[in-house]
Amino acid sequence: MVSMGNVWDRTSEFLSDNLAAVLPIALLGIFVPLVLIDNFGALQQGATPGLRLALSIGTIVATLLMIWGSLAITALTLDRAAARSAARLALRRFPAFLLVLLVMGLALFVLIMPFGVIMAVGGVDLTTVAPDAMPAMSGGAAAMLLLYLLMLLVVGLWLMARLAVVAPAIVGERLSVAAIARSWRLTRGVALRISGVILLYVVVSSIASSAARFGVGAILKLLIGSDPGVSIATVLTSIIVAAVSTAFTVLYAVFATKLFVALLAREGGRHEAVRAQ
Repeated sequence: MVSMGNVWDRTSEFLSDNLAAVLPIALLGIFVPLVLIDNFGALQQGATPGLRLALSIGTIVATLLMIWGSLAITALTLDRAAARSAARLALRRFPAFLLVLLVMGLALFVLIMPFGVIMAVGGVDLTTVAPDAMPAMSGGAAAMLLLYLLMLLVVGLWLMARLAVVAPAIVGERLSVAAIARSWRLTRGVALRISGVILLYVVVSSIASSAARFGVGAILKLLIGSDPGVSIATVLTSIIVAAVSTAFTVLYAVFATKLFVALLAREGGRHEAVRAQ
């Protein structure tokens, strides 16, 4: 039986023993992209079309860098080798991970399609719906929309649990789309416990990020002042929020990898240390 408590203990032990190796990857591959993405979003306001395009491209590049950083943390956790080796391995497994993300993105698109169907049945003209406004619809359609949303949240949490070790499988076993089926098999019988951990993680990380953005951000704006768009206060706030988000991102990547190793042991298998190819 896989104990979530033991997996957390191994996660904490790894982070305390390997902080010096984790920190450079986390800073370059997660923290810096998060700061850039946050500030690029603020700069979009009132930007010229050319600048807006450049900022959008920069956001995509920063997002890809974050994916690489998370994979590098996974590689480092699987094999306590040098950070440079983990970075190279993450780069090699990067295309496979993007392919898996594409497949899962298409599946997510299928899951959210009923929202549009329900709104259309409720008399909503989807071509005129504002992205930041709730469209007017019949009471029955609104009830169906709420019911489907609740069902989707439950199903989504369960799917997150079943796919929790996709990234470690891609890196550690050098799989591609087959990593989805691999994760599905490994998490059989423990999805409920993993769901509880994921739910706790989402709640705690969301509260911490919100406190950093709105609590600390409000204090900085009062102390420093804030102009529209990017200012010293907003940049400092983005740095603090990025630091909190980086810590939780690293924590989850290490936890998922340690869970992968524990699930392999339960299966009767043994994790083969990641080797440079």
